[in-house]
Amino acid sequence: MISIAFYRSLIYIFFLFFLPFQTFAMTPKDCEKMVIKAVEAMNKKEFAKSLQILSKTKKIAQDNRWYREEFLAVNNIGANYYMMLDYGEALNNYLDAYKIAVAHLDEKSEMTVLNNIAILYSRDNKIDKAKDYFSKAYELAGKVNNNTSKGLYAINLTIVYNEKGDYKTAKNYIDEALRLTANSPYYLLAKSTYMETLVNLKQYDAAEKMANELLPKLNGVEYAEYKTQIFYNLSVIAEHRNDLPKSFHYLELAEKNNLNFDFKENIFERFSTLYKKTNNIDRAVSYKDSIMTVKDSVNRIKNGQLFENSKIKFELQNSQKDLAESQGKLSSQRSFFIKGTLLAVFIVLIIFWALRNSIVKNKQQKIIEQSNAEIAKLELEKEKKNKEILENQLKEKEVLVLLEQEKFKNEIEAKNRKLTTKALQLSTKIELIDDLIKTLSRESDDLKKVDVSNIIQQFKILQKQTHEEEGFLVHFEEVNKGFLSKLKQLHPDLNSNDIRFLSYVYMNLSIKEISVIFNITPEACRKRKERIEKKMSLAENLDLYNYITSI
Repeated sequence: MISIAFYRSLIYIFFLFFLPFQTFAMTPKDCEKMVIKAVEAMNKKEFAKSLQILSKTKKIAQDNRWYREEFLAVNNIGANYYMMLDYGEALNNYLDAYKIAVAHLDEKSEMTVLNNIAILYSRDNKIDKAKDYFSKAYELAGKVNNNTSKGLYAINLTIVYNEKGDYKTAKNYIDEALRLTANSPYYLLAKSTYMETLVNLKQYDAAEKMANELLPKLNGVEYAEYKTQIFYNLSVIAEHRNDLPKSFHYLELAEKNNLNFDFKENIFERFSTLYKKTNNIDRAVSYKDSIMTVKDSVNRIKNGQLFENSKIKFELQNSQKDLAESQGKLSSQRSFFIKGTLLAVFIVLIIFWALRNSIVKNKQQKIIEQSNAEIAKLELEKEKKNKEILENQLKEKEVLVLLEQEKFKNEIEAKNRKLTTKALQLSTKIELIDDLIKTLSRESDDLKKVDVSNIIQQFKILQKQTHEEEGFLVHFEEVNKGFLSKLKQLHPDLNSNDIRFLSYVYMNLSIKEISVIFNITPEACRKRKERIEKKMSLAENLDLYNYITSI
């Protein structure tokens, strides 16, 4: 018969065995607290600390099948990598979070991670992908009647369609967003996005009115991005109204308020365009060079950030290794304790021996699985690096194409300058001939009338030949290929003299210079211009030069 003392010893042994597991017991609330702590570290840009906490939380949640806590951990791991500019790693984690949400959670979790994925694609300039995921999030928000989230996703879809140039669809989404976010924190974002949409639709008066309503409300650093976009769009409006000083003013305000390094490229591009319109070529070229400098700076920042990301990943791996070693030591200590306490009792020894065999088998299986996972991870990293190399090669090719296009553009501009010089030389030549004819005509009484008439006749023949010189139009067509044929196609009623007149207008020659070339008075030249505008059926407020240069 087994004594009571034996039972007491057996109970004591089991208590000591299970005590370590009770000490390390976790609950879903503990995991949520860990996620909150990790998010706080992420907001402070302590990414290594945040990732360590989230990785541990993810492991605990996976072991206990706590899907909501696992989703929160994986989604915030993706957020860490997004803030670290490692978009590839961020996307992998967001997709994992999306799988968890679809398989085990509700539509709210699903639409949250869909929005994150869409933002990631938008930042990476993959507009079509971003549109697909924003649309899914928008549909889910409507399905669960979450109007605030639906309004936010409608704003995001507006931005996407504005970038795609589909302004009509963008207008439909922003109208809905204004209605859904009327009493939410996203209302100011909706209004500023609406203003940008109105600019794209060329409703400048309404857009300017909206900007004047918004600007007094956008005080604080948190609204700097909104103010930058509004000032940028006001600059666009002023340019379309041919008020270049005002356009420069708003663009300078946009640059002053801008905190987004990537948006500098857009601002510098506008500066270059505006300076080109004012014929300040040096400043225009200078800002073009600044755009390349900004791109180089962004690449340096991203490369530096990728280096920091690699260091953080290395530290995270070391932390996980230390954690695994600690768990291994703890397991060894427990095993030793079990062996020492169960030597006196044969039955308990058999139970623990069988249990130990099961633990060992599980550990071996986990080691095999971890090894396979590491191999798969290395393969994925290799594929990722190969993909990055291919992307870099494609980017280099794109840069070469852009350089070729710029070179061709410069050659065209050089030929246009030569063409302008030729036209001015021609006008000077005609003007000299006209002066000589007038002089000879005034002094003909003092000379032999026959000889003077003969000379005047020869000059008139020379003048007529100069006027009808066809080499000019041939050379003009070579420099501006397709312009004359496009002009004839749009306005078939124009005759050859009309087309020649429009060619000089296209070269930005003044009325006086054109009148000299055609050997007519400036007033007659202006009347010819009005007759041609009428023949082309142009609106009264449309400038002839602006119209033909836009063809």
